[in-house]
Amino acid sequence: MAGARLRSMDETKPKADLRRYLQEARDTLLWKLDGLSEYDIRRPMTGTGTNLLGLVKHMAANEIGYFGWTFGRKFGRELAEELPWISADAEPNADLWATAEESREDIVGLYRRVWAHADATIEELPLDAPGHVPHWTRHEVTLHQILLHVTAETHRHAGHADIVRELIDGAVGLRSNGDNMPEVDADWWEGYRARLDEVARTAGGPAHRGGPHRGGPHRGTGPVEPSRRVSS
Repeated sequence: MAGARLRSMDETKPKADLRRYLQEARDTLLWKLDGLSEYDIRRPMTGTGTNLLGLVKHMAANEIGYFGWTFGRKFGRELAEELPWISADAEPNADLWATAEESREDIVGLYRRVWAHADATIEELPLDAPGHVPHWTRHEVTLHQILLHVTAETHRHAGHADIVRELIDGAVGLRSNGDNMPEVDADWWEGYRARLDEVARTAGGPAHRGGPHRGGPHRGTGPVEPSRRVSS
């Protein structure tokens, strides 16, 4: 019993730190939707169809699986019929885009409910609690591993969302309470980008010098209302 209490005390700080970083990424992912139309949050902005609302839907599916099924917890399995895009026979990438019938409120609301379930799993289980991920090479996992994995993946997709949002309207930033960008204006960004383009052409050799920019149009205009740089 004393050992269990000691373990619980020892893991409190690491678990709290991991949860904080996970929540920061969740919040950022949703923040990237702010101020955009239903059209813009669904727009496929890359050759592989990456879109903002689809990233949110994808992470909802991931947390259902990793914090639910992995540890034998109920949330998710009973929703297989209601959410066919999380079933094993769903079409490829079904969790990476929202249908016209699925509203922003539907997807965001689901994601928030999934947070609550995931947070309960994190709170109730010790970091060394065993779980099982059938599609991983090493099937047997711990809550610690899953928490690290989902935190890293959420931050990865928040980064994707940052780039997609910039392509839509030029807005960028690390998080809502501090964008972590230098305090400069749009003219500075245009000059900065032109400088990098020239460096790339010089490094690329004669075939890349002169003529129009070959990277496609730059849709964004730089940061919107940049605030002071903040540390993570």
